[in-house]
Amino acid sequence: MTDSPQNTRILLASRPHGEPTSDNFTIESAPIPVPGEGEVLLRTIYLSLDPYMRGRMSAAKSYAAPVEVGDVMEGGTVAEVVESNDDSLRPGDIVLAYVGWQAYGVASAKHVRKLDPAQAPVSTALGVLGMTGFTAYAGLLEIGQPQPGETVVVAAAAGPVGSAVGQIARIKGARAVGIAGGPDKVAWLEELGFDVAIDHRSPTFADDLKAAVPDGIDVYFENVGGHVWDAVLPHLNTYARVPVCGLVAHYNDTELPPGPDRSSRLMTTILTKSLTVRGFIQTEFVKAHYAAFQSDAAGWLRDGTLRHREDVVEGLENAPEAFAGLLKGKSFGKLLVQVGPDPTR
Repeated sequence: MTDSPQNTRILLASRPHGEPTSDNFTIESAPIPVPGEGEVLLRTIYLSLDPYMRGRMSAAKSYAAPVEVGDVMEGGTVAEVVESNDDSLRPGDIVLAYVGWQAYGVASAKHVRKLDPAQAPVSTALGVLGMTGFTAYAGLLEIGQPQPGETVVVAAAAGPVGSAVGQIARIKGARAVGIAGGPDKVAWLEELGFDVAIDHRSPTFADDLKAAVPDGIDVYFENVGGHVWDAVLPHLNTYARVPVCGLVAHYNDTELPPGPDRSSRLMTTILTKSLTVRGFIQTEFVKAHYAAFQSDAAGWLRDGTLRHREDVVEGLENAPEAFAGLLKGKSFGKLLVQVGPDPTR
């Protein structure tokens, strides 16, 4: 590999206080790594950018270890096999891997999944047919358990998780109400077939939500928190289920929000309405439900029942800015960085 280009990598330079900035990242060139026994050298095609990465930048205790300062930022990738030291993979194969924010990476062949470009665009392995799609599927069906005729409300509904939640709710016979930020996103939800789409940036948001759920809310899929949660809470029905997937409104918080402590109100509501509020990480459902998801979602995608949107940023060097924008709600659909050429297109 001596004549090959250098590997471009993006490292965590410092832990952010509040919103991440370009100062929290370092872009460097390094030698392309050499795969060992049972490993493959991968060239990154697409890098997935996801809100959970903000938590990995922090040293605070969480469900997964943080990225250490000086290490490559982590992330899911679709990549092409360049060299293989494992009989199961050959150069030119396209795989799902987790080599992070870099142009080349090495991974164990046991820890990658070969993709079939004939079945679906390979980028969908990072979105509607990947972690984000499965998050929607597992969180909604296993925790939310929507029943025909019930009302399902989802925050960040124009995002890759939220848009899938609403569409799957409709597939299961429920009524889907999507909350998004801005008229373009609201229009997209209407195009997807949501029963009602609401702009949380509107000055009439609370009244719009009230009008949208005359019979209350049976399932609220939480991606946001903040003022959206405040508006939703009074409308939760007895026995409502709340899968808590994310709280993007709070990921950059440096202190508790201002105002009185309302935790007693929340606990009282949970008690008196017999609510189920359940945080989850999609990995806990993989063993039991991932195969069913792959079958269901692939079928829905083929017949047009499940639609998706990708927001593709060109160039690895633009990942930090795109990631900061993601946390502010600037992306529209599944956010990907195209790091290198896609040979399947």
